[in-house]
Amino acid sequence: MKVIDTHLHLIDLQRLRYPWLDGETRLRRDHTLDEYLAQARAAGIEAMLHMEVDVAEVDQERETAWVSGLGRGVEGVVAGCRPEQPGFAAQLDRLAANPKVRGLRRTFHFTPDELLSSTTLHGNLRRLAGVGLSYDLCALPRQLRSVATLAARTPEVQFILDHCGIPDVRHQAYDPWREDILALARLPNVACKISGIIAYGRPDGVEAADLRPVFEHCVAAFGWDRLVWGSDWPVCTLTASLTGWMDVTHALLAGTSEDEKAALLHRNAARIYRLADRQDDEGSSHAMERL
Repeated sequence: MKVIDTHLHLIDLQRLRYPWLDGETRLRRDHTLDEYLAQARAAGIEAMLHMEVDVAEVDQERETAWVSGLGRGVEGVVAGCRPEQPGFAAQLDRLAANPKVRGLRRTFHFTPDELLSSTTLHGNLRRLAGVGLSYDLCALPRQLRSVATLAARTPEVQFILDHCGIPDVRHQAYDPWREDILALARLPNVACKISGIIAYGRPDGVEAADLRPVFEHCVAAFGWDRLVWGSDWPVCTLTASLTGWMDVTHALLAGTSEDEKAALLHRNAARIYRLADRQDDEGSSHAMERL
């Protein structure tokens, strides 16, 4: 079954600056499209969305321009932004003019929690509805209630919760994460991305059984029509290869219907990220044939 990877990161240390990598030496090297594609073919991945990599603020639009021109299966871009800033409207106009941009993201891992309550942030994110862009939410578990408030106050914008809200997989500690996920799922404008969770497991190897409580809770909460899949490559390599993460994904999907598999692995991504040429047409040409 074909796969759309909604969460590919590429790193080019000569081209862009990545301040967060100063504290993550395991990933501090170039991670190229060639390296990724060598594994993606084996994993059945046919198309990708590039996810911003939290580059230095002055490099954000340079990153977007670079990955927009890559081709080779990179069919869309989720661009970095700073929606908490007064100048966001002008930044949004520039990004929306790029036909490869499908959504925006500003990670909240390293920001003060109160940023999520900023009236400037909320007001600026409402602007996304006018240009048809979605917003990926990357937040820590303690921030999920604020994320729910943000999404509830911005019902016209499509949000996608990255990495299932980053539950504590390693320690199997899922409260209050479970209730916070249910609260988010009650909002019809929020979808959930099954991505990244393998990187939060045991460093000596993560199996499907370790991730099943998270996976099944998200399926029960959001339903099959509001889930997408993402590799979070190369972050996933902290505990598993790309093909290893795909193997675990298929193990989690064992016993589900072909329709449910298709919804998670490609159909929902095409709809939610508006990848018009990636509709569920088994007779269409495959992006991987162009790689």
